[in-house]
Amino acid sequence: MNNQRWLSQNFFTFFITWGIFLPYWTGWLVDAKHLTVSQASVVMGCGLLARATSNLFFFPTLAKYVNNKRLITILAVGALLTALLYIPSSGFSALLVVTILFSIFYPALLPAVESSAATLVQYGNIHYGKSRSYGSFGFVIAVLIISMLTGVFGKNIIFWSMIIGLIGMLLMQLFATPKELLLVPTKEQRAKSLSMKTLWNIKGFPIVLFIVILLQGAHASYYSYGYIYLEDLHVDPFYMGMIINIAVICEILYFMKADTLFTKWRSSSLLLLAASGSSLRWLLIFIFPNVWVFIASQTLHAFSFALAHFAFIRYLTQTLPKEQIPNAQGIYSALAMGLSTAILTFLGGYLYEISPGLSFAAMLICTVPAIAILLMTRSKYQY
Repeated sequence: MNNQRWLSQNFFTFFITWGIFLPYWTGWLVDAKHLTVSQASVVMGCGLLARATSNLFFFPTLAKYVNNKRLITILAVGALLTALLYIPSSGFSALLVVTILFSIFYPALLPAVESSAATLVQYGNIHYGKSRSYGSFGFVIAVLIISMLTGVFGKNIIFWSMIIGLIGMLLMQLFATPKELLLVPTKEQRAKSLSMKTLWNIKGFPIVLFIVILLQGAHASYYSYGYIYLEDLHVDPFYMGMIINIAVICEILYFMKADTLFTKWRSSSLLLLAASGSSLRWLLIFIFPNVWVFIASQTLHAFSFALAHFAFIRYLTQTLPKEQIPNAQGIYSALAMGLSTAILTFLGGYLYEISPGLSFAAMLICTVPAIAILLMTRSKYQY
């Protein structure tokens, strides 16, 4: 079994669905399900809260009793079944309930695959960045294809593409899986990983986690309103996918070199560079509300997202014991990718209706404090 290939294929398959969900789902709720932007922001924000709760409790608990392959399969089945509930649902209340149910299962697939990656990196000669770049490549393909398909078939193709993608994720689990991911946690391992309290005793972990919570949360307006923002700039739907893909192409280029680039840099230095790039990105969109500046700002995704994410994953694999990786991934996905993004999505939705640029400028309330915290703590905690 080629572990590198397995990891690359699973990242690729999952991120095809992520390339459908992240940029297009809010727009699909507005255009195909006829919600207002503010209603869609509430629905997606509540979905993010459900995602945070699931990743914080449901995912780590499940990971203690089943192996990685079974874990991914359970989550993929749950995601597919709950996604089908969107078909008969209409109206704000029904879509809110379905989105919450869907968000319990689907987003948890991300920490499940990431935990598999961290396990394989610890066990052997696996290059995380190389496999993760395949995930970004899958995202690029999905965004590009969906942008073309919506122009031909309408917005409902977004939903049916997600259904096909989830079926593909399930089919991936029929192939051979690395033996390291077939091991069911023992009672001793469950005892070691049962409590998350030991994570907070690891030097620097609470600080690093808080910083990535700020940096990943700062993408809230971009994820939820980037597609709508391009519509407001009167960009042809055919080109929207290409514009969104610029960010992911830059992300791919970074991940392809991540295992060898900045190898001597400390995690704090990587995070400081990420926070600076993120601050510049949101400031540019706020000051210059036009499509060309938005396109230029997309290149900073390599810093605002990819660099911050890789710095945290590298910190985990170098610092944490194997038993605690699912807990750390669950907390990271819950708080950095879920809760902080949810809170800022509510804020961004409110500000977007006042002025689109304000919803992006508001993200500086995360990135600027992150820079300050890094400068104040990096020497003391040596991370």
